[in-house]
Amino acid sequence: MLNQIIENVYDYRNSNSWSAKLRKKRLSFFYSLMALIPQTQTKVKIIDVGGVPEFWQNSAFLEQPSVDVEIYIVNINPFYEKHGTNNQKIKIMTGDARNLKQFQDQEFDIVFSNSVIEHVGDYSDQRQMANEVIRLGQRYFIQTPNLYFPIEPHFVFPFFQFLPIELRVELLTSFNLGWLKKQPDKQKAKNIVESIKLLNKDQFVNLFPGANYYEEKIFGLTKSLIVYGGW
Repeated sequence: MLNQIIENVYDYRNSNSWSAKLRKKRLSFFYSLMALIPQTQTKVKIIDVGGVPEFWQNSAFLEQPSVDVEIYIVNINPFYEKHGTNNQKIKIMTGDARNLKQFQDQEFDIVFSNSVIEHVGDYSDQRQMANEVIRLGQRYFIQTPNLYFPIEPHFVFPFFQFLPIELRVELLTSFNLGWLKKQPDKQKAKNIVESIKLLNKDQFVNLFPGANYYEEKIFGLTKSLIVYGGW
């Protein structure tokens, strides 16, 4: 029953899920912004901070004849660079979203990030990532889940993010939750629970001064937050 709920709501691989439909709508919004880039520009250089190649390969974005892009994917997990991709438009490297000193200021036409900033650490770490986003790109498009959406998107448990830390750890040591397997080791469970720092609107917008703001909604409830700037 729970697996079916996860698949119907949160599994983006299921084209009928809410998550997949929101992602499709999100990318449509992103494409509409890309249309604002001057047509005299022959190639668009994008850095996806914290992304994975499957996101782009499964979106059909790279197959659009009107889009000539070069995508740099930077992920802290070396797995993605090690295994690479066969798509010549995608380059993968290992790096930390909070410190991307290997790239120059304004090196990219667009900085893109999808459901990553909530994973980089506490609010000071999130600010470091935001500063790097602003530094690296002429434009940016950043999405994160909404703290106040009733179902926590990683553990897929109602109001999980508001429960006392001890109770969250106890739940994860006792059950599989969402995308996460049961963790018998309490310290590991605590590390996982504490590694996700969801943001509310004010916190998110504060990281990107002057940004435009957009909300993704389900049944009138804000599921995800998006900031975009430079367009």
